[in-house]
Amino acid sequence: MEGPNTQPIRVMIAKVGLDGHDRGVKIVARCLRDAGMDVIYTGLHRTPEEVALAAVQEDVDILGISILSGAQMTVFPRVLELLRGQHGSDIAVVGGGVMPDEDVAELKRLGVSEILLQDTPPQAIVESMRRLVQERGPR
Repeated sequence: MEGPNTQPIRVMIAKVGLDGHDRGVKIVARCLRDAGMDVIYTGLHRTPEEVALAAVQEDVDILGISILSGAQMTVFPRVLELLRGQHGSDIAVVGGGVMPDEDVAELKRLGVSEILLQDTPPQAIVESMRRLVQERGPR
């Protein structure tokens, strides 16, 4: 499916910090590619600085960060701050993985567009990405 600017939706998926498990994120990347999106996977052990800079340089529509390590309340605020400082505020930030409900609510309050937990079906992930780009409109 194409985004509002008639280009495929561009998604960057990242693993930030020491979390070394990436089976789920690779499944999500394949699912989004199969749905016609351009997907960039940064690999394991990235810093917030690397991820924010890459998202801006790659001109992505969505930055998805997978967290299984419990560091979400440190990682997401830092990435959002870095994106704002690099004129990347129009990039939707999406979180995925495992995190408590109270953190989900706080992350959304801070500006994370969507949180997709480990039991989210693949089609729901695809639909969420399309909805976020549609809601944002042309860049």
